[in-house]
Amino acid sequence: MNKIEVAARPRPRASVLNIDAYIPGKSPEAGAVKAYKLSSNETPLGPSPLAKEAYRDFGDHLQTYPDGSARALRAAIGERFGLDPAQIICGAGSDEIIHLLASAFLEPGDEGVYTEHGFLVYRIAILAAGGVPVVAPEKNLTADVDAILAKVGPRTRIVFIANPNNPTGTYLPAAEVERLAAALPPHVLLVLDGAYAEYVTQADYSAGIDIVARHEHVAMTRTFSKIYGLAAIRLGWCYAPRAICDVIHRIRAPFNTSGAAMAAGIAALSDVEHLDKAIAHNARWLAWLTQEISALGLKVTPSAGNFLLLHFDSEAEAQDADLFLTERGLILRAVAAYGLPHCLRLTVGLEEPNRLVIAALKDFLESKRPARA
Repeated sequence: MNKIEVAARPRPRASVLNIDAYIPGKSPEAGAVKAYKLSSNETPLGPSPLAKEAYRDFGDHLQTYPDGSARALRAAIGERFGLDPAQIICGAGSDEIIHLLASAFLEPGDEGVYTEHGFLVYRIAILAAGGVPVVAPEKNLTADVDAILAKVGPRTRIVFIANPNNPTGTYLPAAEVERLAAALPPHVLLVLDGAYAEYVTQADYSAGIDIVARHEHVAMTRTFSKIYGLAAIRLGWCYAPRAICDVIHRIRAPFNTSGAAMAAGIAALSDVEHLDKAIAHNARWLAWLTQEISALGLKVTPSAGNFLLLHFDSEAEAQDADLFLTERGLILRAVAAYGLPHCLRLTVGLEEPNRLVIAALKDFLESKRPARA
């Protein structure tokens, strides 16, 4: 008679132990010099005053469970973007929705595809669902449709695309996203992550609303954490075909979106003036930072988001630059975990930190020029 092996303690699924925990961007240390956090792609303008007021007002209702269907928020999103609220799912940030989609559509051993420098949460969500991560190479730090399709096999069930991508800032034009959607088998779910969609000004871009409308196997996620400035209260949403929404409703937590977050989100959507200010601010300073950093002799990847990827000569130089900037109170994001150890990611800030970054980079490079020459 064979003995049943008994573990000494609860044993997680093997794929979970393959996950490297997500490490967010650094925050300034308490008691340090005046510091500017430019590491997490947070909006420098903060949330809409209307959103802050709605959040404060909700304090009188903390004893009440939120509406589990997020009816009012879905209606507000639907009105803002011309969508059917029945095709909208809300959650605690788009991160939660990404996890829900992976959990719902991956069986253990199924494959999920994402691109070489794609958002780290995709790998985590795939592994957490018991799936197998498959990485498609990029071309010039940009997702490549043909490379993605080459990685699709008989076990592929989901493909994640960040558009624009974090941390590179590059994007796929709408025609290329449509080509990908049309070429994927109908049983493979394509997830278009549009976390930075509101910042994009390029005419050939689509966040994915029109693409979802044409396909039964495409979903689009969006967030209130970036341009709307509501990162602290965790709010995101997904637009998808009804069949996909039905599946997600079956597994999401009954009250996965807080009442305060929904109230703030609804108010934020109504403040178009604040949104336009954030778009204009980013457009101005993204272009300025790109020009000024390039003039210093550093390579900068052109970005469609609210951040820039800065390239240094080596991993060691990137680490030295990170330390130099941190000592001046300028907190950037190291991106070695994304396969870019020689790079730093810089979030567009207000005028003062933007100018301070340029001055600090100039000083750093001048101190290094004898070694770089």
